[in-house]
Amino acid sequence: MNKTTLTIAVTSVGTLLAVGSASADFQGFSIDEVENGMAGLTTYRVYADLEAGGQLDAVFGDGVDELLIESTTSFYQNQFGTYSSPSAALFSFFPSLEFDSFVTIGLLDDAGDAMLDIGIDWTDFEDNGGDIWTDNGTWFATPDEAQVFEDGGRVLIGQFTSDGDVMGTVSLQGKNEDLTNWQHRSVTFSTIPAPGAIALLGIAGIAARRRRK
Repeated sequence: MNKTTLTIAVTSVGTLLAVGSASADFQGFSIDEVENGMAGLTTYRVYADLEAGGQLDAVFGDGVDELLIESTTSFYQNQFGTYSSPSAALFSFFPSLEFDSFVTIGLLDDAGDAMLDIGIDWTDFEDNGGDIWTDNGTWFATPDEAQVFEDGGRVLIGQFTSDGDVMGTVSLQGKNEDLTNWQHRSVTFSTIPAPGAIALLGIAGIAARRRRK
């Protein structure tokens, strides 16, 4: 399976024209572009990059910093998938299920998956390949679950297959190796090469706020 990786620095929506420095815990995002064998569709795996021994416990949005993940077109949704990691037992029967669009904490399939979520309406994402949005919701796993710990310096937060570009603004929470807590708010990722990514994220954020008022 071929893949290329794009590394993205930490960017705050509040300062769209400047790239903030990464904190000691969260280092930014990396995105793997994975060959899926489906014409016209590209699969992106979005990772939060962490220091050694770190963990990512939650991806969230709230009334201060909304969460929004969107495509310039729409997300591919397999009929046998959901908004969370798919069943690997079905991959041999339905190969395209492996490239479904979903969110996660650390896992590409549902084996041992203890992810939970609250406060997010997944209907548009699942039924129409639409946005993921919340101003009071999260997907998360508890700190005692193996899937929250960095593997190779990163933790997967989502897989997104689309015939367009993918961008998002999320807030993250986790722990350092010494078990101190960290939180990073309103950090952005995009498959659009900079500087266009920053400008489009700003436009998308404004549009999202207008839509939801």
